[in-house]
Amino acid sequence: MIPPPDAAETLRAPFGGTVRQFSVFIENKAGRLHELVDALIRSNVHIMAFCMIDTTDSAILRLVVDYPDLAEAVLNERFFAHDTVPVVAVQIPGEHDLGKITSALARAEINIHYLYSFLARPGGCCGIVLRLEDNELGAEVLRRSGLAVLDQNDIAR
Repeated sequence: MIPPPDAAETLRAPFGGTVRQFSVFIENKAGRLHELVDALIRSNVHIMAFCMIDTTDSAILRLVVDYPDLAEAVLNERFFAHDTVPVVAVQIPGEHDLGKITSALARAEINIHYLYSFLARPGGCCGIVLRLEDNELGAEVLRRSGLAVLDQNDIAR
């Protein structure tokens, strides 16, 4: 088992507005998702947000975790094919505030490729994960609209 990193070891994104999302390719067979979840739990990695897309032979699990470097080591050790992309994470006071996000991005003409909500957030606040046409510009637009854009340090426990 890999020891969890210190919070001080977590690196900030270059412009402080993205977090790492993993896209994990999982065979459609009983127990394979549990194998992944169990391996992360045993390594003290917490899944903070996720969504799953099902295809005929496999599924794609998109997830944001508190310690991405540790999660990547677990994925490699367990031979889970994966890649990472930057996404924007936004904290919102409640579900009724989703309109603030969509309005700000629409006014700036920034396309949302996909979004999903957080499962858990330190402090218990609602949050949304967004994959945007332009993450850096989108994060800045959201900040200027008074929304709290999170970085990886905000997600770490």
